[in-house]
Amino acid sequence: MTQQESRYRYSIPKSDYRECYEASAQRDARCDGQFFLAVKTTGIFCRPSCPARQPLFENCEFHATAEASLLAGFRPCLRCKPLNHPDETSDVITRLISAVEQDPSRRWRDADFDELGMHASTARRHFRRHFGMTFVQYARARRLGVVFKAIRQGDRVINAQLESGFESGSGFRDAFSRIMGAAPVNAHTQTLLQVEWLDTPLGPMIAIAEETALWLLEFADRRGLEREIERLRVAHRAAILPGSTAVHAQLAGELSQYFSGECLSFKTSFDARGSDFRRSVWQALISIPPGQTRSYGQLAAKLGRPSAVRAVAQANGANQLSLIVPCHRVIGADGSLTGYGGGLDRKRWLLEHEARFSG
Repeated sequence: MTQQESRYRYSIPKSDYRECYEASAQRDARCDGQFFLAVKTTGIFCRPSCPARQPLFENCEFHATAEASLLAGFRPCLRCKPLNHPDETSDVITRLISAVEQDPSRRWRDADFDELGMHASTARRHFRRHFGMTFVQYARARRLGVVFKAIRQGDRVINAQLESGFESGSGFRDAFSRIMGAAPVNAHTQTLLQVEWLDTPLGPMIAIAEETALWLLEFADRRGLEREIERLRVAHRAAILPGSTAVHAQLAGELSQYFSGECLSFKTSFDARGSDFRRSVWQALISIPPGQTRSYGQLAAKLGRPSAVRAVAQANGANQLSLIVPCHRVIGADGSLTGYGGGLDRKRWLLEHEARFSG
């Protein structure tokens, strides 16, 4: 891992897997919190010091955060309890995690916390204190992970259903349909889009495409991703199933070149639908050379709409093609990074990366 990559630790490079594996084989408690061991054959993730039998190396993958493990489709180990501090077991956390596992597809509301005899703020406080994310973030990551597991494996939907750990198909179908918009049995009656999981140094990305064009590319942990997918599928009456197209293959190659610094531009065909104004903003974003930035005001002026700064910002936020349409190259008029759906750390990394390799 380069020094620049280590500053923003979203994923564990495969080149570091062997070192992580050896540390977990030694039950090295000093590594607890630095990474998590996920076991593909059992579907669980553990802390490095877990006393359970060491799995085979080829059955392991490693994640930098608990949230990344959840998004990858793994559930926390009941033995080492990776979501608790080693010397402290919170009854609140134990009860909440158990409730999530009973129905991973649930979208939590205040009434759900009332049923458990606790307030939503209690759950939020305990989760944030223990491992830096709210309970709602945890439940969302677990919910997404159920579906992302199918995406990562690329299996037939029925196989993914069985491997998701549900005794009946209803739980899987609920999770699938709530996120991807159609129960698997009905998907063949609609416009079909295919979704694939793509690993990058900044964490996994989700790519949705048809046979000829890319429709969506976002980091898997982007806040609001479910709403983005919902808007896309509703607007186009589409069903989304795990799968890969030639567009995905081309994109994967170009992402590899981008992150290695070999080529910072993309040629993958895409379908970015929106109003004429929004499409003009997205085209203006694409015209910003790698290694350079623009402010919202500068973009508005370029479009001949100097007073439309807010509209430009809204169009920028509506972009569903991260990196392809480089909305990360837009900064505040005072030089501040301003908001970015993938997180400001990622935005800073991307800008520094492009500055290094743009020559």
